[in-house]
Amino acid sequence: LPRAARLRAGELFASTVAPCHRRAGHHLHPVAPGAGALRRQASQFNVPPSAELVARPVGVCSMLRLPVQASAEGLDAAFIGVPLDTGTSNRPGARFGPRQIRAESAMVRRYNASTGAAPFDSLLVADIGDVNVNLYSLPDSCRRIREAYQEVVASGCVPLTLGGDHTITYPILQAVAEKHGPVGLVHVDAHADTGDRALGEKIYHGTPFRRCVDEGLLDCSRVVQIGLRGSSYTPDPYKYSRDQGFRVVPAGECWMKSLVPLMAEVRQQMGDGPVYISFDIDGLDPAYAPGTGTPEIAGLTPVQALEIIRGCRGLNIVGCDLVEVAPMYDVSGNTALLGANLLFEMLCVLPRVKTM
Repeated sequence: LPRAARLRAGELFASTVAPCHRRAGHHLHPVAPGAGALRRQASQFNVPPSAELVARPVGVCSMLRLPVQASAEGLDAAFIGVPLDTGTSNRPGARFGPRQIRAESAMVRRYNASTGAAPFDSLLVADIGDVNVNLYSLPDSCRRIREAYQEVVASGCVPLTLGGDHTITYPILQAVAEKHGPVGLVHVDAHADTGDRALGEKIYHGTPFRRCVDEGLLDCSRVVQIGLRGSSYTPDPYKYSRDQGFRVVPAGECWMKSLVPLMAEVRQQMGDGPVYISFDIDGLDPAYAPGTGTPEIAGLTPVQALEIIRGCRGLNIVGCDLVEVAPMYDVSGNTALLGANLLFEMLCVLPRVKTM
């Protein structure tokens, strides 16, 4: 599309004029500082540069230090930032989540030594920048997100999203369901996000899955919500979820145990249909992830987070997001580092990812 048309569509904007790696037979042709070092990692796919060859602070700040390109065309999977936080109900700041997750992702390497997954030997992956959201209008932001993701999923690319508050999952799922039909959902969160209205508004980060049900975007028999907890305004805050047929797994049912058996049941529940993973970082206990807008005590551990995501291997995953990282509440950077690693784990469980 011409640039003017992309602007009208609210399409994705690369955060920089990026290093771009192009497929040419079986050779990698980097256009970036440190190109000589990268050539020694010759591959038909994009490969994160090794810190043994290229210093971590060198280069454009992209997700996993991957090439940045202007669209999802030709990619198997893409990292996308949605820097929106005007749907938050408590502490703002998630608009800066994508930027900080990218910065902390410099620590993530090429292979998953724990699972044997080799995503960069299997899929062509890049960072395609950020959706050009409208910070002054949630409805317009939702339109821009939906239109951007319609183009991504139409190209056959699987989107992996860096949020942003949880509002963004609603327009993303509008685009995903338009292509795949109603999807199953693995939702990790402290909150069910099935509210109807707040201050008279139907769109904010507490309502995305209510709106998705309203529009038939979810296969409600294949929805699981894990890690829910905290005080509530009603005696049974998860009644709506259960009434829709969702499986609800409160955090208290996860305490002091492995979630591997739970995920075996979830895989059976999801079957062969399309599945979307939505992971709110506040699903984790704030001892591990304080950098978020609505923290709740007594949450999941990072080990349990890995068990959930790795337990999705073998499912027909058509998209993923990691939302609600608000970096200014965690000066250590650990929350964003967790987010970056969890997104890498999501990449590792996508269909067609080989193991070593």
